[in-house]
Amino acid sequence: MVGACRMGRGAVLTLLLCLFCLLPSTRPQTKIPLETVKSWADAFGGELYSIVTKYSGSLLLQKKYKDVEPTLKIKEVDGLELVKKFSEQMESMLRRKVEAVERLVEAAEDADLNHEYNSSLEFDYYNSLLINEKDENDNYVELGDEFILEPNEHFNNLLVNTTYSDIQLPTNVYNKDPDILNGVYMSEALNPIFVDNFERDPTLTWQYFGSSTGFFRLYPGIKWLPDENGVISFDCRNRGWYIQAATSPKDIVIIVDVSGSMKGLRMTIAKHTIVTILDTLGENDFVNIIAYNDYVHFIEPCFKGILVQADRDNREHFKQLVDELQAKGVGTVNKALTESFKILREFRDAGQGGLCNQAIMLITDGAVEDYEAVFEKYNWPDRKVRVFTYLIGREVTFAPNVKWIACNNKGYYTQISTLADVQENVMEYLHVLSRPMVINHDHDIIWTEAYMDSALPQSEELFASQAQSLLLMTTVAMPVFSKKNETRSHGILLGVVGSDVPLRELLKLAPRYKLGVHGYAFLNTNNGYILSHPDLRPLYKEGKKLKPKPNYNSVDLSEVEWEDQDEILRTAMINGETGYLSMDVKVPVDKGKRVLFLTNDYFFTDISGTPFSLGVVLSRGHGEYILLGNTSVEEGLHDLLQPDLSLANEWIYCITDIDPDHRKLSQLQAVIRFLTGEEPDLECDEELVQEVLFDAVVTAPMEAYWTTLALNMSLETEAGVEMAFLGTRAGLMRSALYVGSEKLSNRKFLTRKDKESIFTMDHFPLWYRRAAEHPPGSFIYSIVSEDDAEGGGLPKVVTVSTAVAVSVDGKMGIAAAVGVQIKLELLQRKFWAAMQQPNDTDCSALDGACPLSCQDEVLNCFLIDNNGFILISKRPAETGKFLGAVDGSVMTQLLNMGMFKKVTMYDYQAMCKIPYHHHSGARPLLSPIYAFLAAVKWLISDFLIFLLEFNMSSFWHADNLADAKAVFHHSHKHKKHDTLQPCDTEYPVFVYEPAIKETNGLIECGDCQKMFVAQQIASSNLLLLVTDAACDCSIFPPVLLDAKEVKYNASVKCDRMRSQKLRRRPDTCHAFHPEENAQDCGGAAELCASLTLLLLPLALLLR
Repeated sequence: MVGACRMGRGAVLTLLLCLFCLLPSTRPQTKIPLETVKSWADAFGGELYSIVTKYSGSLLLQKKYKDVEPTLKIKEVDGLELVKKFSEQMESMLRRKVEAVERLVEAAEDADLNHEYNSSLEFDYYNSLLINEKDENDNYVELGDEFILEPNEHFNNLLVNTTYSDIQLPTNVYNKDPDILNGVYMSEALNPIFVDNFERDPTLTWQYFGSSTGFFRLYPGIKWLPDENGVISFDCRNRGWYIQAATSPKDIVIIVDVSGSMKGLRMTIAKHTIVTILDTLGENDFVNIIAYNDYVHFIEPCFKGILVQADRDNREHFKQLVDELQAKGVGTVNKALTESFKILREFRDAGQGGLCNQAIMLITDGAVEDYEAVFEKYNWPDRKVRVFTYLIGREVTFAPNVKWIACNNKGYYTQISTLADVQENVMEYLHVLSRPMVINHDHDIIWTEAYMDSALPQSEELFASQAQSLLLMTTVAMPVFSKKNETRSHGILLGVVGSDVPLRELLKLAPRYKLGVHGYAFLNTNNGYILSHPDLRPLYKEGKKLKPKPNYNSVDLSEVEWEDQDEILRTAMINGETGYLSMDVKVPVDKGKRVLFLTNDYFFTDISGTPFSLGVVLSRGHGEYILLGNTSVEEGLHDLLQPDLSLANEWIYCITDIDPDHRKLSQLQAVIRFLTGEEPDLECDEELVQEVLFDAVVTAPMEAYWTTLALNMSLETEAGVEMAFLGTRAGLMRSALYVGSEKLSNRKFLTRKDKESIFTMDHFPLWYRRAAEHPPGSFIYSIVSEDDAEGGGLPKVVTVSTAVAVSVDGKMGIAAAVGVQIKLELLQRKFWAAMQQPNDTDCSALDGACPLSCQDEVLNCFLIDNNGFILISKRPAETGKFLGAVDGSVMTQLLNMGMFKKVTMYDYQAMCKIPYHHHSGARPLLSPIYAFLAAVKWLISDFLIFLLEFNMSSFWHADNLADAKAVFHHSHKHKKHDTLQPCDTEYPVFVYEPAIKETNGLIECGDCQKMFVAQQIASSNLLLLVTDAACDCSIFPPVLLDAKEVKYNASVKCDRMRSQKLRRRPDTCHAFHPEENAQDCGGAAELCASLTLLLLPLALLLR
C-alpha cells in the first residue's frame, strides 16, 4: 500500500507543470511614464491658456479694472437693513392692491343695497364665451355683441379690453337664469371702479368679482375659450381665493357610507361629492375621511385618530384613496359619528388644527338608527360642531331623518340625485360657514398661497417662456355681503372680490444687482410653504407638454432649503421674526450635474399686513460686497451706445411696464432715453444706472480689441474660436463674433432661448456663477452633457470663462466675468497634437513605453472637467458623458484616492415613474362569449348611467348638454401605462479636489493590472487622464449619476405623513353668531318621476 503512494520524479514535474498552466496568467501592465503625462498636460494647458486669454481679452479686462481700483469703493451690504427695506416696499405695494379691492367691495355692496330683485328682468351683457360670435346671417349672437380686444403687454400679450369687464359662466350655469341676470345687472357698477383702480395703480393685473350664484366678472374683459370637449369647467366658487375669503379655517371630518346599498351610481356620486368637498379646502384647513359599513375605517389607516392639513399633497392622496372605495355590507353610522366627534374634540382641546370652524360631512343614502344619543353626548347643547348631510340618490324615505341631523346641529341638508347636482349642493356648506362673518360684517382680507392660473388662455405658452418660479401668483380677496336689514340674520354672501398679484412683480422690489452673484430673495407663507424661490420648480414635462406638479404649491421651505435640518430658519420665518442665520450650503447648478459650496447668510423679516415672510440670501465673501464706481454721464453714455453692448432685459433699470408709451422700449433704450433727457417721465434706479455707466466705460476698450483680433485671425491655426463675451455685476453684457452668425455652432447662447447663459431675475449666468467660485485668472471649461446637446446630437462647443476681481482695502469683489466659446473640434485638434512624443525622443531616462502617443492602441486618453464629465475621448460618442459611466474602475480608484469626492444631494420636488397596474383579472380570457357579454353589459349600463348623470329633465338647455358631454368624456379617459407622481430622490455629484495636482495608480482587474495617471491642467478646471487600454477592468461596475427614489418604510412614511409641522394660524376666526338663523338648514330636493328613475334599478343591476 505504501508503494502505491510513490510517484516517479518525472510524473511530479508533469503534474506541477499542469497545475501552473491552470493558474491565471497576469499580463504585464502598460507602464505610463509620469513625466511624459505631465509634459503633455503642461504643453496642452499652456497652448489652451494662450488661446483663451488672447481671444477673451481677459488680461486686458483685468488690467482695465485694476487701473480704476483707486477710484472704486467696495461697500459691505447690511443684510438686515436690506431685507427690512425690501419688506417695507413690498408691504406698500401690496397695500395698494388691498385698497383697490376695498373700493370694489364698497361699490358692490352699495349696488346690491340699491338694487331690487326682479324675477322677470331682461338684460343683455357681454358673455365672455359668446362675444364677437356671429350666426349664419352674419349677425352677432345673443349676449355676443362686438367687444373690442387688443393685445396688451401688461397682461402677457393676451387680447383684452381695458374699458369693460365681461362675464364668464361655467357650462352648467344657465346664462339667462333670473339670479344670474340680477347679479350681473347689479355688478355692472363695478366697471368704472375697475378702470379707476387700474388708472390709480397701473401695476394692477386682473381684477374680478366672483358671485355666489356662479358668474365671474373679469377685468379687463377677455374672450374665454372652452376646452377640447366644448366645456367651460372654470367655476370661480371652486377657487382657493373664493373659498378662503368666504369662510374661516375649518376642521372637517367627512363620513361616507360604503354599505351595499351605495353600489353603482350612488357610489359614483358619493365619490364625486367627497372630491368636490376636498376641492373647497385649503392649507389653513384640516381634514380626515372615515368610511363606514359594518365597521368604521379611516380610508388612510396612517391618519387614524387625527386630522391632517388639507394641503394639495394630502388632498390628492385622499382623492386616490376615495377612488378605490367599494360598497359592501350594512351601514351603521353611530360609530362613525362617535369617532368623528372624538377626533374633533381632541384636536380642539389640544389646541391643534384650525381652531375655528369644526364640521362633519355625512354622505349617505339613508339613516335609520337612533343617533340622538351621540349628539347629546358629544355636541349638545353647545353645538360646537356643525353637521352637514348629503342624501345620495332619488330615494326620499330617509330624507326627514337625514335633514333632522343637519337642522339640529347648525348644519345644512341637501339631496344629490345626479353628478350634475354635486357642485351646487356642496357649495351650500360654504354659505352656512360664512354666515357669522356676514352678519358681523367682518371684511377680512385674505392672501392665498402661490398658484398658477391655467384657466386663462395661452397658459402653456407662458409656462414655456418664463422662469418657473416666477410663473406663480397670489390673490388678495375680500368677501362681499348683503347689507339689507331684512336678510341680516340669513347672512347672505353675495360673492368675493379679488385681484391677482404676480410674484414676479413683488420680486422686482428686491433688485438682483444688490444680492451679488449667488444671492436671491424668497417668500414663504404662514404655513411654511414656498411662495417664491429660485429653486422652486412647479412644472414638469409630460411628453412634450409642461404641466403643474400635483403638489407645486405645497413645497415646504425645508424641502428647498434642506440644509436647514433643525428648521431654525423655517421656525423663525413662520413666527414672523426678524433676524439672521448663517449656513454652509451645497447649491446645485447646471440641472443638478454640478454643485457650488457656499456659506450663505440668511436675513429675514415678515411683510406686515400679510401672512408672508421675506428672506434675502447673500453668499459670504464677494457676495456681500457692492462695487461703487464713478464716471460722468457724457463719457458713459458714449460707451453705452456701442453696438456690442446689451443690458439684462429682465432687470429693472427703468420702469417700462406702466406707461404704454414705454412698454416697447428695451431696458437699454430706456436707460439711454433717461440719460439723454428724451423721456423725463421715466423712473429709473439711479444707483444701478451709475454702475452700468461705470462698467460701460471700463469695458469699452474690449470692443476695439475683439474687432482687431477678428480682422487678423489665422484661419489655419485658430479656426474654431467663435465668440468672445463678458458680463458685469450690473447686468451689462458685451459680445463679439469671430465667425459669421450663420456659422455659430450654438446660436441659442446669450439669447432668451438659453436662460442659463444670460442675466435673469432669478440668477446670474451659469458661466459667471461658476467662474466666480474659481481663482481669478483660472478658466472654467464647460461642455453641455450628452442629455442637453442641441438636437440630441453630440456636444459641439465648449464655453470658457474666468472671473475678474478687484481689491480695495483688503476687500475682494467680483467685477465681471469674461470668456470665449470655442468649437470642441479646436480643443480636440490641440489635444491630440500635444498628446504624443516625437519619434526621435530620447527615451534613455524614461521608465516605461517610449516614444508614447495617445493614439497608441494600448492607451486611452481623456480630457475631463472638475465634475468628471468627458470633453475629449478617442471615442466621440463618449463626449459629454460622465467618466464613471464609461470607466467605473478608474472613477472608483480616483474616489478612493481622494482626487474626487462624492457629494450626495437631495431633491424633494422630483417626479418619479409609477408603473400602472391593470386591475382587471383574467376572466375575459375564459371564453369569447364572456368577453362579448361583458361588452354588452358595459355598453348598456354605462349608457344608462350616462342618462342618469345627465339629468334628462333639463335636456333642453344646450349648456347642460355640453356639461354632460364633459362628464362622459372625463369618465372614459384612458389612463397611461406609466404615470409620474411627486417623490423624494437622492443623487450623487462628483467634485474634483484641486489640492491634489496629480495622482497615479494600479488597479487590480483579475488577470491584469491597469495603470492610470491623472494630471491637473494648470489655470483650468480640467484634468488629463491617461489609462491602460489593453487591461479589461469590466469587473468594476460603472459609477452612475442616476437619481434614486428615497423609499421610506411603512412606519417612517406614516410618521412623515402624520407629522404636523409648525405653522402660524390666520389672525381671525368667525365660527358662530348669536343672530344666525340656524333653521335655514336646507329642504327637500325636487322630485319628478322620469324615464331615468325607472331605468335606475336596471342600471344598478347591470353594474
